[in-house]
Amino acid sequence: MAVELPGKFDGVTIDAKLIGGQQYEKLYERIGEWEKLTGAKVNVLSKKNHFELDKEIKSDIATGSISWCVGSNHSSFAPQYPDIYTDLTPLVPAEELAAFVPSLIKASTLDGKLVMLPRAQFDVSALYYQKSLYQDETRKTAFKAKYGYDLTPPDTWAQVTDQAEFFADPPNFYGTQFAGKEEAINGRFYEMLIAEGGEYIDADGKPAFNSEAGIRALDWFVKLYKDKAVPAGTTNYLWDDLGQGFASGSVALNLDWPGWATFFNDPKSSKVAGNVGVKVQPSGSSGKRTGWSGFHGFSVTESCANKEAAASLVWWLTNEDSQKLESAAGPLPSRSAVWEYNINAAKGDAYKTEVLSAFQDAAKNAFPVPPLAEWIEISNSVYPELQAAILGDKTSKEALDAAAAKATGILEDAGKL
Repeated sequence: MAVELPGKFDGVTIDAKLIGGQQYEKLYERIGEWEKLTGAKVNVLSKKNHFELDKEIKSDIATGSISWCVGSNHSSFAPQYPDIYTDLTPLVPAEELAAFVPSLIKASTLDGKLVMLPRAQFDVSALYYQKSLYQDETRKTAFKAKYGYDLTPPDTWAQVTDQAEFFADPPNFYGTQFAGKEEAINGRFYEMLIAEGGEYIDADGKPAFNSEAGIRALDWFVKLYKDKAVPAGTTNYLWDDLGQGFASGSVALNLDWPGWATFFNDPKSSKVAGNVGVKVQPSGSSGKRTGWSGFHGFSVTESCANKEAAASLVWWLTNEDSQKLESAAGPLPSRSAVWEYNINAAKGDAYKTEVLSAFQDAAKNAFPVPPLAEWIEISNSVYPELQAAILGDKTSKEALDAAAAKATGILEDAGKL
């Protein structure tokens, strides 16, 4: 760049479309500081969850109306539209790019273009739980008598099933919960499938989730719903619903993202503050742990009239100070130095140390979604079938066979099969 970051861009306005939601908002407070430093202005056109944002971006593509400059992006969504985003490599100093975790920069590079810079929102889920449930002697005795093993925070999904059903007292209290629509339920099914020893797409590129492992994976969701161990509305839940649910104190076990860690332990926002335990995600029958992962970032459009200013904003929202701010609430950073900073900062804070340790272990088991441009389209066709099985309208086999047929058709239409 001809100027040092963040640069001077007097009179420039950057239109942006950003992801919204509790765990993403704190970072945006830094936009005002960038405006003062650069002389530019940021005009946020929309702020939505990524599922809705994805639909809006696709609508913009279809109508040829991508006039905005900066957009939130995600590793699961990015392969769908690499052509609309510019290569950030010549716009951001090499030493800044080198400060990111190399694997995330690699995953942000599509068709040779660095299409986004990762923010401090590397996501893999660990298991949150209410500690007091495991300290109750009456419950411990009753559980041991019923299931034949000690009541301790679960290490397998079979144990989660036992404990979720044991703790459940609907409609006042539930054993666990899950996000039940859109890519959220497909992603959870995907990671449970892997933990059961299955595969979503086989070596020939064909959908392979309608297998015995797939049936076992989907049956986990079906059983918990049928047994009322999860809230009745869970098939309509997305991430904010889960976060608010666990914070309400009405859920025992919650597989969730790192961005909720501080929220759950803050008495201003959570009834379980001071009572939250966190541990590595459980394993399935194959011995593999669940580990669906991805990361958020920001991109600059090819059509942006001032790519330098837009790239400066993207850099600002992902620089070291921004990542320290954002990761302080629990999200995992994508810059190597911030990982080290957070570990040192957590010393003496038992909860933060526990969170970092749990998510470091969780990250060791992380795996991305299949690298398909059609992943979201496939998710959108698969999740209604998963819902049908959960609600009892189809058997797990019927639902998965129908979903696999739809996914195969999508890949055939794309020329992949």
